[in-house]
Amino acid sequence: MTPPSRRERLRTATVSEIKDGARRLLVTGGLDAVSLRAIARDMGMTAPAIYRYFPSLEALIAGLAADFYDELREAVEAARDAAGDDPLDQLLAMSRAFRRWGVDNRAEFTLIFGNPVPGLEEFTDACGDEDHPGARLGTVFVRPLATLAERAGLRTPPREFLEKHLGDRLAPLRRSHGDLSLEVAYAFLSGWTRIYGLIAMEVFDHLRWAVTEPEALFETELATFVAQLSPAADPSGTPRATVRVAPQRARSH
Repeated sequence: MTPPSRRERLRTATVSEIKDGARRLLVTGGLDAVSLRAIARDMGMTAPAIYRYFPSLEALIAGLAADFYDELREAVEAARDAAGDDPLDQLLAMSRAFRRWGVDNRAEFTLIFGNPVPGLEEFTDACGDEDHPGARLGTVFVRPLATLAERAGLRTPPREFLEKHLGDRLAPLRRSHGDLSLEVAYAFLSGWTRIYGLIAMEVFDHLRWAVTEPEALFETELATFVAQLSPAADPSGTPRATVRVAPQRARSH
């Protein structure tokens, strides 16, 4: 493969610098603080010069969102790979990595999982597409669920219930993963709403009224979810998640 030219290397470096500047503004001042003018000022450029790299502020924000999805996915994949071959161990490690990233990167989490961002409708609506960075993140969680279903089965509502109430809505998810079984698709939906929901409530500070230690609640709910997920989870009636090595603690602000 031909190595990139000097011009290409400089362009890549400038794009990275623009994104780094946008991320700093996002973290320190929120989305409203991110502007091409502010980024250009910090870089010693003119605002019009940035249009050579991004056609609009919305395109830059969409690029940031894609990067954040990829960064989160890589953190989750690293946790999965370190957990070994057991799909339950993988799901536990991945869920904890998801929480750590969210708590440690609140502004970034808010951009990709918070309220819809004006101008990013096309990017957000494409999240179900197979090559979308959000879909690639979801695929990482689907794979151990599919492995678990193949090895030991999953506990789900009766198939008739799933087909009646969720069949049509879950069809795109199933097709995007190679005709995924309805049971695995439901397990993903159930796990995502519970795990992501708890992380979002912590990141958005919606648990303070009831919880002094969000990690303890997260661990309890994670153990409950895994124990309910498959017959392989609790052969002796004890949720396996409760006897795992204590997770690394995420910072709570």
